[in-house]
Amino acid sequence: MSSKGGGTALTRRNYRLASDTDKPRSTGRWTQRWSNKLNKSRMKMHSFLSFYVTPALCFVGRKPLGFQDLSAHLERLLTEGEPEDSTDQTEGRLGPQPVVLDHTSGFEGLLFVDDDLLGVIGHSNFSSIRATTCVYKGKWAYEVLISSQGLMQIGWCTLNCRFNQEEGVGDTPDSYAYDGNRVRKWNVTTTNYGKSWAAGDIVSCLIDLDEGTITFCLNGQSLGTAFTSIKTGPGVAYFPAISLSFKESVAFNFGSRPLRYPVDGYLPLQNPPAADLMKAHKLLGYIKNVLSTSIDAQEERLVEKDCAAWKLHGDPTILITLAHIFNHFAPLMCKVYLVEDVLMNFLLGILEGGGSVDEHPLIQQLLNLFWLLMEDYEVNECLKQLMMSLLRAYRFSPIIPDLGFQIHYLRLTTAILRHEKSRKYLLNNVLFDVLRSVVFFYIKTPLRVKEAGLEELIPTTWWPTHFDKEGKDEREPKDESADERLRRRAYERGCQRLKKRIEVVEELQVQILRLLLNNKDKTTGEASRYIFLNKFRKFLQENASNRGHPTALCPPEYMVCFLHRLITAVRACWDEGSRKTAAGFSSDDAYVPPQLFYNGKVDYFDLQRLGGLLSHLKKTLKDDLAGKANIIIDPAEIQATSMDDLDEDEESGAAQRPFGAAAMGGALARPSWLSSPTLGRANRFLSTAAVSLMTPRRPLTQPEKVKVRTLAVEQRTEEDNTRTTRTKEDLSDRFDELLVCELVIVRLWSRAEMLKRLFRASELQSFRGSMVVVSDDVHEYAVALKDTEEKIARCPARRADILEELQKSQKVFAEKLNHLSRRLAWINATIYSKEKMLDVYWLLCVCIRTIEHADSTGSLFAFAPEFYLNVAMNAYSALKNYFSPANSMEELPGYEETLTQLAAILAKHFADPRIVGTDIKDSLMQALASYVCYPQSLRAVERIPEEQRVAMMRNLLAPYEQRPWAQTNWILVRLWRGCGFGYRYTRLPHLLKTKPEDANLPSLQKPCPSLLLQRHMAELLSLDKDMAASFLNSVLNQLNWAFSEFIGMIQEIQQAAERPERNFVDTRQLKVCATCFDLSVSLLRVLEMTVTLVPEIFLDWSRPSAELLLRRLAQLLNQVLNRVTAEKNLFDRVVNLRLPGLESVDHYPILVAVTGILVRILVDGDRQGVSRAASVLLSDPCFQLHSIQHLLGEAGDSSGSSGSSSSSGSSAAVGARPAVGSLGSSVAPPISAAGNSSERKHFSLHAYTDYISEEEKQKVQRMLAFLTEESKQAAASTAPTSEEDLCPICYAHSISAVFKPCSHKSCKACINQHLMNNKDCFFCKATITGVEDYSKPAAS
Repeated sequence: MSSKGGGTALTRRNYRLASDTDKPRSTGRWTQRWSNKLNKSRMKMHSFLSFYVTPALCFVGRKPLGFQDLSAHLERLLTEGEPEDSTDQTEGRLGPQPVVLDHTSGFEGLLFVDDDLLGVIGHSNFSSIRATTCVYKGKWAYEVLISSQGLMQIGWCTLNCRFNQEEGVGDTPDSYAYDGNRVRKWNVTTTNYGKSWAAGDIVSCLIDLDEGTITFCLNGQSLGTAFTSIKTGPGVAYFPAISLSFKESVAFNFGSRPLRYPVDGYLPLQNPPAADLMKAHKLLGYIKNVLSTSIDAQEERLVEKDCAAWKLHGDPTILITLAHIFNHFAPLMCKVYLVEDVLMNFLLGILEGGGSVDEHPLIQQLLNLFWLLMEDYEVNECLKQLMMSLLRAYRFSPIIPDLGFQIHYLRLTTAILRHEKSRKYLLNNVLFDVLRSVVFFYIKTPLRVKEAGLEELIPTTWWPTHFDKEGKDEREPKDESADERLRRRAYERGCQRLKKRIEVVEELQVQILRLLLNNKDKTTGEASRYIFLNKFRKFLQENASNRGHPTALCPPEYMVCFLHRLITAVRACWDEGSRKTAAGFSSDDAYVPPQLFYNGKVDYFDLQRLGGLLSHLKKTLKDDLAGKANIIIDPAEIQATSMDDLDEDEESGAAQRPFGAAAMGGALARPSWLSSPTLGRANRFLSTAAVSLMTPRRPLTQPEKVKVRTLAVEQRTEEDNTRTTRTKEDLSDRFDELLVCELVIVRLWSRAEMLKRLFRASELQSFRGSMVVVSDDVHEYAVALKDTEEKIARCPARRADILEELQKSQKVFAEKLNHLSRRLAWINATIYSKEKMLDVYWLLCVCIRTIEHADSTGSLFAFAPEFYLNVAMNAYSALKNYFSPANSMEELPGYEETLTQLAAILAKHFADPRIVGTDIKDSLMQALASYVCYPQSLRAVERIPEEQRVAMMRNLLAPYEQRPWAQTNWILVRLWRGCGFGYRYTRLPHLLKTKPEDANLPSLQKPCPSLLLQRHMAELLSLDKDMAASFLNSVLNQLNWAFSEFIGMIQEIQQAAERPERNFVDTRQLKVCATCFDLSVSLLRVLEMTVTLVPEIFLDWSRPSAELLLRRLAQLLNQVLNRVTAEKNLFDRVVNLRLPGLESVDHYPILVAVTGILVRILVDGDRQGVSRAASVLLSDPCFQLHSIQHLLGEAGDSSGSSGSSSSSGSSAAVGARPAVGSLGSSVAPPISAAGNSSERKHFSLHAYTDYISEEEKQKVQRMLAFLTEESKQAAASTAPTSEEDLCPICYAHSISAVFKPCSHKSCKACINQHLMNNKDCFFCKATITGVEDYSKPAAS
């Protein structure tokens, strides 16, 4: 940001009028023809120059003025009235000029400081830094531009203050600070003060050393005197200072630029350049006089005209005069203060009349004049400083109702970028290299609704007022009262007024992007679109290569706004170009051609491919590339690079720069998002430890790149791009690469959102989730307001004190709701409008078409980058979760067809062998699991072709071993939910009174079973016996593991609770315990679905594994029942602890799942199947009739329950022991102890009338009666069995099988289960070749 225009290394052009003898050596850009014209007009020079250069000095008798002495005359005019040199030390201030941050000794902690020494970013717990100048007398002010709204303390300190990582400005006696994050002031102690600040605000810090006071202002509004009677006197001087936490950033203005909010009587710490300021204003006045004057050649007189109509190709006399003026004006325009205060305000004044930018050609003519009359380095520096000033003004301007400030600055930016030469220079050198240019496309959300004028635009507010038992709005618009309807409509009209004003800003932002995407300015070099694309790709690559460090990513709120404007601009340019060519197609049919994935025309840098590493794919699929794509890969050009080496190369070499500094003050180039509000780089990394913060994994050398035969995008020229013949599949004019960039934005910044949630959980969630956050707040306050109003209605008249408090609460809730409803309107208009929804929907359709075309290439589909699938899933999730209820997906064009296409992609590719990445496989599986949770998307799955549906179900029914099976199981459960026994609930009965974390979670959606997919599952399991056996065996194995893990964990929890000392359980362990329980329940539901749809798998013993599967099922069901239903057992006691993290652990979900299986095999089956099931169940040694009786609350004495032996013991002392809580807290012991257990309610299905139908209860009663009778008959008919006749493996069944050839014996259940995984004999380890039935000889 420092001025570079005053250097002496470059010489200026000499615009002195050449004499006749000097003509051959004349310098400048004037031709001989223009000089001849000029000589002919010398007779009128005196009157001409006197008129528009020195009109006030024109009087009779003055010496005639000619071109030869014009330069001296200008020098004399500029020195008249020049103020005295202001560089001398002003009284009351000590320190150098200019004032900057003290990066040599005045800091503590780790800091990034911009190269102008005015912007700073904290990079440690609590870093502090002060300025180089102090004050001891008088009134002084400086401004701080807030770039992030986190924890910072801004103010003043003395040289004696010593800060550390815990104490900063305001924490020591002689330091004073304001903290807008916590809305407090600090001077050792702290009290409430001021208002909350937000990113984009400006804090003014004022100190009056004559009165001993310190005051702070926010956006020009005084927050009141913060401190009085501060320490003053000899030896006491105050430095501007700041302390800020990790990743917080600000920029200081000590006076190097005009103060945005100057305060009368207070001086900036840095003296303004008064002499240069006066000269600049004088020279600009001369320029305006010249531009508003023309020469009438016929009448030989001067004519006044509107300067807006001036054109560069005018009279040479005027141009020569302007050249002399610019000889003095140009060096001044390299100084940031003068550019912002003089030039920018002059250009803004040109546009004040309104109208379109095209109606003000004067700015274009002035820019032509700049490039003609100024040296290149001068106009470059001037344009850079002008754009920096515009960007700073746009970002830190307050939000007013008509958004006038933002519109004003965007109009001037548009006017400047309309100038071709200026646009190309800015694209090449400024917009991406120096500035945070995407800030131009961001519309900040006002934190203070009243100051933003939203009360004027939206005078009437509205919010939902009727909620169901789950907290959702239950009233339809047709059920509203007349008053509610009027309020809602008035609120919607206000929202529309706000939206129209925001659309004006958005349209200007789109115009800027369309200028940057101009492809018709190739005559003067590379087209703007080509420059923009190359710069933008490097910007994306920088963010992609640093995605592991959240501080290096562009903030999501910027990129979301930029993405929407870029989509609008690209689509407009695309459609405009397609209308001009017969072979073109509209943006509605856009996709990325699959050839780009492997022909090298687009550089995807380090983005992962579906098939793995690109070098690996080129080796393994080189034949396919040669045969299908006619691409020959030379093996010698492919380096065999390991994953680790490739990652290191990508991280270290993307931008060919170091990521950490070796010592304090070392150069460190960083992504632009770690900088001050406008600068894009920082070159100082300050550390009190004098070491680098981040060290690469290995020494940074020239990055090793995989050799590719095609040119990288940065190496290609326009000729390279136009040589290849483009077909209809190739998108013209580089729109293909722009489209790729848009999709990369979505992928990278969806990751940034997750990182931001991790590192800034206390702040507002990422921009895409802001509506959800505000909507939840509106819902909470609306429920609270409704509850308060009901309490007021019930409050007795005699309790006036209670009524008064309730009315205060009612007022607070109503005010908060008014604020939030207006803020929600802003978010809806800027982020979640219908147009934004259509943008995201377009991206979704582009990704779907791209994936479909890539899939058609067969094996070459492996070259497709993973992020196309990720973007499709993210876009669908955004449409489904973030835009409702303001906008509905059903209103989108072709909505159902798009859902079906996406369903086909998920169904086909979640088990696609061409996809090898575990992360993308998991993402596809999770997306499909979420897809089947919602009725509309589930119906889309049912609409895909039957062949694809059957293939999807076959993949879902693959054995669970050696693959992620939890999501697969969840998908099957969702297909069954709503059909199972007591399985029609949305939330568990005991959780209804608690608020869900997110009502939009897939697990909280209403049941929507798919009978069609259930039928496919039944057909597959029925026809493919081997697949059915392996699938069910894996389900039973996982159930055994999950439930065993769950029991083991609750044993540890209970043991911790029984210890007399205070104990804590890690929260993570509690979550794992709850997860194991949920997995057990879901596996039981899959078994219930299988038993219901294909009962013959278990009951038709002609199938090879039916009897074994039935016995295993019975064994597991008995174990679950015994563990859960025994009185005063382990499960019961842990449930009663009600620990945070174990909310889902309860009797109901697991017992109804077991009951559903038992009812199906014991009540709903045929006679033979029921008989077999009862026989197997009763023959299991773990069977306890008491467990079945427990389901209906008919449990008797449980002392004989063998199933509860593991949990029996000193349960009577539970009430005397402290209970165990989650990490960091303990929980009170359960109320129910052994002494009053009779008063506690027993579990009974009869208590869940809203969840279990009468028919289901009757089936349970019939099952209980049947088992009671069968158990009596079995007990009476069972003959004593000799121990020698029992199976030596399980000791539960009689010997019924003999092994061949070793002749060892066991029961059939044991040997069948063993042979599923092993062919060796239990006893002798011989290979078993066969199993025969065994019957005890009659003689014995």
